[in-house]
Amino acid sequence: MLTIGFDAKRYFLNRTGLGNYSRDLIRILETQFPENKYIKYTPKLAKSSSELPQGIKLPQGKINSLLPGLWRNRRIVDDLKRDSVEIFHGLSGEIPSGLKQAGIKSVVTIHDLIFLRFPELYKPLDRWIYNKKAQYAVTHADKIIAISEQTKRDILHYYPCDPSKIEVIYQVCHPAFKVEYAEAQQEALRKQYNLPKKFLLNVGSIEPRKNAFQIVKAIESLEIPLIIIGKPTAYAAEIKAYVKEKGMESQVRFLEGFSMDELATIYRMATIFLYPSRFEGFGIPIIEALYSGTPVITNKSGVFPEAAGPDSVYISPENTAEIKEAILSLWNDDAKRKAMAKSGIQYVQRFNDDQIAEQLMNCYRSL
Repeated sequence: MLTIGFDAKRYFLNRTGLGNYSRDLIRILETQFPENKYIKYTPKLAKSSSELPQGIKLPQGKINSLLPGLWRNRRIVDDLKRDSVEIFHGLSGEIPSGLKQAGIKSVVTIHDLIFLRFPELYKPLDRWIYNKKAQYAVTHADKIIAISEQTKRDILHYYPCDPSKIEVIYQVCHPAFKVEYAEAQQEALRKQYNLPKKFLLNVGSIEPRKNAFQIVKAIESLEIPLIIIGKPTAYAAEIKAYVKEKGMESQVRFLEGFSMDELATIYRMATIFLYPSRFEGFGIPIIEALYSGTPVITNKSGVFPEAAGPDSVYISPENTAEIKEAILSLWNDDAKRKAMAKSGIQYVQRFNDDQIAEQLMNCYRSL
């Protein structure tokens, strides 16, 4: 039996992205390897609870409670020793200092180094903090998990280190995307949100790097509906202003606030999933679409072919004419979409829970 501690701040406090990664990783380990002890350390919980659930640890004592950031970055090591933690896994690109001196083995997951590749997208102070944390983690962790070959290449480029320390272990996605949803369920959702019979779908943070604007421009002269799911942002407001100016309000809709089951149902209802993001560490919405049997159009460079496989359609994310052509090549070709869905489901099995859990456990055991 191993006792493994996790930096679970994002597990409890982030609803998407790093939060989903943390929750899915711990879920598959607890399911596939229940014999181990898993402890989640977090500076706080999203909702206050009078009784702390088992396996969750919060900062104790006056100093740690008043300075949870200090506890998470340094003083947590005392708790790890007290709890007999053998391996500590930093799930979001950082680890506390002092683990090696305490005899605790460490693993860190590096998701991406976008703050170095696209510095203009980040505030200078944020960039400096992310860089310091990532640099420390890469230098001091016993093992580094890169969530893609692309991220591994970036780590070696920006923080030269021993390549044998880095293991590429992909993400899994929420089990909701692997479930068949009955027609009645789909129709109820279609009626509730007034969704068209056929539509393009884009899901994710609505920000410049994700590039949803290019989809809107690509369909400007087409009578093809688009659903964009994500939280409102300044970038989303720009897109909405363009949509209004071009008279596309009935064609392009922005939605948010779905449960995971509802979101997974909408993925299955979509005709084509578009993800023209400029850069990602992995691109989890792509494998959500593949598990849902929905054909994918995405970026031809970087990590995207790793996630989307050999039978997705690839475009240059800035080329609206290319995006438009890709959409038209699939929109009225049922046979092509069905063939893509079938091969996509076969490809995406490499991201199944049992395989990824086994790789994670082998990484821990190697320490």
